[in-house]
Amino acid sequence: MALLNFKKRDAGGAQPVNPQVEAFLQDYSIEVMPRTAAKVDDFRDLLPVGTRVYVAHIEGTPIEDMVATAKRLNDQGFPVMPHFPARIIQDRATLSDWIERYQGEADVKQALLLAGGVKKPLGEYEDSMQLLATGLFDKAGFTNLHVAGHPEGNKDIDPDGSTKNVAEALIWKQKFSDRTDAKMALATQFAFEADPIIEWADAIRAAGVDIPIHIGIAGPAKLQTLIKFAIACGVGASLKVLQKRAMDVTKLLLPYEPTDVLTKLAAHKAANPDFNVTNVHFFPLGGIKTNANWAINNGGASAKPVNS
Repeated sequence: MALLNFKKRDAGGAQPVNPQVEAFLQDYSIEVMPRTAAKVDDFRDLLPVGTRVYVAHIEGTPIEDMVATAKRLNDQGFPVMPHFPARIIQDRATLSDWIERYQGEADVKQALLLAGGVKKPLGEYEDSMQLLATGLFDKAGFTNLHVAGHPEGNKDIDPDGSTKNVAEALIWKQKFSDRTDAKMALATQFAFEADPIIEWADAIRAAGVDIPIHIGIAGPAKLQTLIKFAIACGVGASLKVLQKRAMDVTKLLLPYEPTDVLTKLAAHKAANPDFNVTNVHFFPLGGIKTNANWAINNGGASAKPVNS
């Protein structure tokens, strides 16, 4: 089986659905930004009932745009999980204001807390643990609090290439999960190989971390696009895989699809029901519609849109 599934699209109609993949895609989530969400007329034409939609907060995006996007998604019936990037939040008053806006204007009850891609914090927060420690999310009654997971490590957190700080942070988050009523999960960065994902998931569970994992998967996209995002996101091991593929110029024109990695993960989940990867989280790097249509074509009933 190919490491990455690069193939020409079959124009002959719908393909049979793999029942293991269909089960694995149940309750998948997807990530948008205000500018990408604006390109979608109605998310109900693309997403299943109850799909959790993460709204990514990039530095420089006005909070008003974030809240407006969250409100639109909520009005269409989708639970919204906005990003709270610690390093772009100036202070406790700003954090409290964001929480109040999301709740008051968009009925948000969920949040993804992460450090964010900014090298130098703009204010008093540096990581998601500091945001959790404020107690503001618990006080506001948030039902779901997700934090970042790093199957390939993170050079921002461990500049020496180890996983020491990442591992310590996971233990801290596990202890927080044990003492809070909020439902927690690890939303991971995207990866392209199943075996390293399985090894990482098993390793953190053996270390005492039983927070459910929502595994990040890159949606269909051109190889050049994936390389660009892998560089920007610091996905080291996956970047090497993509660069190796890029040496074959014939593959530059073929779309990547996540079929292989999801098929292998789904088979592992079917054989090991206690496997702690519980959900798929899509990064629609090739576009929301493209990603949603791939899910519709491969996910059977799990991916049937609201308007279908």
